[in-house]
Amino acid sequence: MNNYNVSFLNWRALARTHPSAFLLAAQLVSLILYAAFGENSRGRALLGAFGVLILMLVVWVIQRSPASNWIAWVLVAPAIVLSLLSILFLDPSLLIWSALLEAVLYFYAAGSLVAYMMKDYRVTTDELFAAGATYTLLAWGFAYAYLVCQAWFPGSFIGITDPEQPRTFLELLFLSFTNLTATGLGDILPITPSARILVMLEQFTGIGYVAVVVSRLIGLTLSQQQDKERR
Repeated sequence: MNNYNVSFLNWRALARTHPSAFLLAAQLVSLILYAAFGENSRGRALLGAFGVLILMLVVWVIQRSPASNWIAWVLVAPAIVLSLLSILFLDPSLLIWSALLEAVLYFYAAGSLVAYMMKDYRVTTDELFAAGATYTLLAWGFAYAYLVCQAWFPGSFIGITDPEQPRTFLELLFLSFTNLTATGLGDILPITPSARILVMLEQFTGIGYVAVVVSRLIGLTLSQQQDKERR
């Protein structure tokens, strides 16, 4: 067996045992792509294509969790179609409906990973990757929710630069991460009641996730390490 086949089998085994790691890596790579290509027409096309890959990874991760697979497919199939059509025809309305479905899918995927991490009292390496992937799923889910909110309620968010202009998705994703981490830099502000409610929900979600899920994983990991040392 040549080196190529060995490498392929190693990657396949890694994907089978640590699917959450691939999803987390894809999410982080997409941030690099946003920084490299921005949101011009070429960048949107590339990011849209990469976004389809991420959606498939999300479904793949859900299939490995206790959640129902058919719900994921019901959400992802029209989301992919609408996303591709919005890129092809440059129709913002299609992009908004796609964003709504993607927000629901990301939240559903985050919930499925939480159920996966909470199902037993043993912490695996993939569950540690799942903790990071869940965090990014929540951040992306709220970012898409902000995008929908901005489309349905114009002027929902203002920023330091061009305050009257709609915020780009990258700006809304940045807002989402700052809220989820409780950093709150304040350069993008929610103005309308619906936007402020979404921001409050994300802040509550971020605190709850760290307090319940992350602290549990840390506690179980320390307990497992102590058990190994006693042996």
